[in-house]
Amino acid sequence: MKSLTRRIVALGAAAVTAISLAGCAVTTGNPTGDSGGASEDKDEYRVAYIARAQADSFAAWLANEMKAEAGNYDDITLEVFDGQADDEIENKMIENAIANRFDAIIIQANNADAQLPYIQQAIDAGIVTITTNPRVEDLTGGNSVDADPYKQGAVVAELAVEEIPENANVVVLNGPAGNFHSTARRDAWQAEFFEKRPDVKIVAEDIANWNKDEAMTLMEDWSLANPDVDAIISMNDNMASGALEAVKGKGGFDGILAYGVDGTPEAVLLIEAGTMTATSLQNARELAQLNLKAVHDLLTGAEDEVNVDIGNPLITKENVQEYIDLYKEAGLLDE
Repeated sequence: MKSLTRRIVALGAAAVTAISLAGCAVTTGNPTGDSGGASEDKDEYRVAYIARAQADSFAAWLANEMKAEAGNYDDITLEVFDGQADDEIENKMIENAIANRFDAIIIQANNADAQLPYIQQAIDAGIVTITTNPRVEDLTGGNSVDADPYKQGAVVAELAVEEIPENANVVVLNGPAGNFHSTARRDAWQAEFFEKRPDVKIVAEDIANWNKDEAMTLMEDWSLANPDVDAIISMNDNMASGALEAVKGKGGFDGILAYGVDGTPEAVLLIEAGTMTATSLQNARELAQLNLKAVHDLLTGAEDEVNVDIGNPLITKENVQEYIDLYKEAGLLDE
């Protein structure tokens, strides 16, 4: 089998290029004099997409799909900005998008609590505003396109109940504190796995911020302190792959189980290879399609409010080829 690096097409690079170019385009002020918002019919609408972080493989995939999907709308110009997993940077980008009078802003929050007042400012300014991956709660007004993170975690946890051996030792990797998806997925694992499997012991648990390198560092330390880990339970695929990399080739870790969420191209190849056990798909293409449809419907007046979720199919060794074919068709994996 080709290496993972060769088989995964330059998804991150494509998204980074789009983000980097667009990230330089916004300056404070309104040189065009456009009124912003959806209060009048226009031939063209300016939409800002503020992504969480290009270093996060799923966020990079979603940014790439958003850019591609926007090309299907003749009356939408989408500019993509990289929040760099930094609340201050992301908040400033929201403020800049408001100041530049974009017609709509789609926001992938890094920390919902930190971004909430800035997102509210956009809504209060009369700008069409959508939160996505994750949905931001407690806003007055606004719209959302997301997945159900509890269900995403639950469908994998329910499989793990049957697969993880009795009296197993496991490690747990969490996303950012306060992140809706991270919290809900962990809640699902608690209710659907740990409460049903009291024999299983968590020997280490920490936050790795969706980041592969952070997860790798944690797992390197954990594997030294706990040489008998039976399973990696991760709230996303990126952290799971980092943890697996940390124990690759180490004695005693052959056959370790690993569970994630997102169904990224890297994860499906790891499942195909038998290295990773299962994940649930969070389809960035479907998210992008629904986001662009939602923003177009809201801008043109076809809808007054949109709050929708995508599905969360389980991916295992038995059906992984279906998703490999999907990514090949999308140009995200080599033939």
